[in-house]
Formats: sequence, C-alpha cells, structure tokens
Amino acid sequence: MKILLVDDSQMMRGVQRKMLEKIGAEFLEAGHGADALAAIAKSGPVALIICDWNMPTMDGITFVRALRAIDKNTPIIMCTTETEKPRIIEALKAGVNNYLVKPFTPESFIQKVVQTLQKSKETAATAA
Repeated sequence: MKILLVDDSQMMRGVQRKMLEKIGAEFLEAGHGADALAAIAKSGPVALIICDWNMPTMDGITFVRALRAIDKNTPIIMCTTETEKPRIIEALKAGVNNYLVKPFTPESFIQKVVQTLQKSKETAATAA
C-alpha cells in the first residue's frame, strides 16, 4: 500500500512515516501541493493521501481541489492545526474524507488511517 505524505515539514512527514511503517506502508513524500500533484502524475495512484493545510507554493486545500478535479476516489486525510469549524467544513466540501488535528497521538493517527481506508474500501465495494 502506497501512501502520499504532503507536508512542508520534513520532520512531520518523518513522524507520520515512522507510525505508518508499522502497518507496512510504502511512501511518497511532497513538501507542498504542486509537488504532490507531480508525484502522483509520475508514480501513479496511491492508496491514501495525508495532507497538511498550511504549506508554501500550493496549500493543502488548493491541492485537494486540484486533485478532486481529476480524481474523485483517492481517500484524503487533512492533517492540520486548523481547528475552526468553518475550515473543517471547507475541507470536507473540497473533498477530504477525514480530518485530523495536530498535534495527534500515534493511536489517533493510525485509527484515522485505518478508518479512512476501510470506509474507502466499503465505498468502492458498493459502487462496483
């Protein structure tokens, strides 16, 4: 299973990678949304995207909208410090499947990942 980590903080991507290695994931990494779109174009589809909101060059919400214009199905978790309800609603309307507020515990992080992947599989099964 390949997961794309999109965060301008290399340290945060490292923390996420370390937690996800425990479930046997492979990774692509990007420092902002434009790099993430390029990574997907180069490597092909991924099982999950975990994306920060606040990044230079192309922020997370702009990335989500750009991706959703070409890919409606890849599950996305917005992992951010943005806690205001209008921002969460904006992210959901843009097409994120789940939302996780930083800082998070390893348990809550893995729980969101598993929950999002499971729901994505169920959605795909009912669509087939």
